[in-house]
Amino acid sequence: MKARLWMIIGLVALLCGCKAHYPVAQESGKEDMAYLLFTSPGEYAGKEVTVMLDGKKPFEAKVVKAKNANRKGTSYAVSTGRRKINVTYNGKVIYSKEIFVSTQETKIITLP
Repeated sequence: MKARLWMIIGLVALLCGCKAHYPVAQESGKEDMAYLLFTSPGEYAGKEVTVMLDGKKPFEAKVVKAKNANRKGTSYAVSTGRRKINVTYNGKVIYSKEIFVSTQETKIITLP
């Protein structure tokens, strides 16, 4: 009888230790930003390029080797929507395109 009583107590304790539901991760107010990551499999990897968005003030961006992009890349925050991007290196345009970026998206720009 005692063994059965201890077995029932153990079973109840085991079931009480289990949670029936876990807290759900909540997303509140995503930042309205997108990100650009510049990669190159060849000549421009490891160098800095000049980036101009929509003809506004240019900024310098570091280009990472294409295979290291996920681990070592530096992302640059931009506002979302349709954007005209021009990338130059030593005064020469190496990338020019109109892109669309959405909220929290990381757009990988692959340079030659």
